[in-house]
Amino acid sequence: FDRKFQANVTRERSYSKQGQMLTEDENIIEVPLTVQYKISDLQAFVLNVEDPEASLQHATDSAVRHVVGSTAMDQVLTEGREAMAGEVKERLQRFLDNYGTGIIVTQVNLQSAAAPREVQEAFDDVIRAREDEQRAQNQAQQYSNQIIPEARGESQRQIEQANAYREEVIAEATGNASRFDQLLVEYQKAPEVTRQRLYIEAVEDVMTASTKIMIDVEGGNNMLYLPLDKIMEQNGSGLGGASSTQDLRALAEQLSPYMPSANNNSNSIDRSRVPTNTRGVR
Repeated sequence: FDRKFQANVTRERSYSKQGQMLTEDENIIEVPLTVQYKISDLQAFVLNVEDPEASLQHATDSAVRHVVGSTAMDQVLTEGREAMAGEVKERLQRFLDNYGTGIIVTQVNLQSAAAPREVQEAFDDVIRAREDEQRAQNQAQQYSNQIIPEARGESQRQIEQANAYREEVIAEATGNASRFDQLLVEYQKAPEVTRQRLYIEAVEDVMTASTKIMIDVEGGNNMLYLPLDKIMEQNGSGLGGASSTQDLRALAEQLSPYMPSANNNSNSIDRSRVPTNTRGVR
């Protein structure tokens, strides 16, 4: 034998490395890692490769750069390190097997990556900006989740109100049409009576909401002013309060001088019945 080599194949060895690498999104970061390995085949370890540990270092560097270069910076810095460590171990073991180094990788630990010291401040600004962006997106999503159900509820409420209004209008129009048909039948039976009744009902509707009446005097430019509210107050009751027969009769007696005479076809007022203290309004 020219040379004798002995090694403890059960002892676990380690190799540490740290270097600057470029991520998939073109950011430079410092990636420290530790590789733990054992000698699985002493003969291959001694004879196949001149310097197996140097081959391990080169293979580690190649595997890490490949994995980091295909991963975004956020994944390298946060929760993606564990998955990256598994991928580096698998790729590194494949390289070592191809070289025939007789080395088996037991563990790859990727430690916390960071930006180079020269750009750490700018790197921190980018991180804060991304955090602000994510926070704004979360707030916008929260507002969207809040406002959309409210808008849908308001939309449904307006639709229901519109449907109710439509039904109300249709029912009212149907009722008016039915009343008109009934009125037409009565008008065909007695036109004059029906016209008079419609006129009286219209005047009643107008007078109910009026507190003062102006009466035109035929043959002159004066108008007679009837303050109904004052007359009702003098009778001891407000407007609309003359509920007794005596009050209604007293009010009719006070208004009778201003009404056209039943025997007068010209609808003029009998001025001889008007009290002398009544003042005309021009």
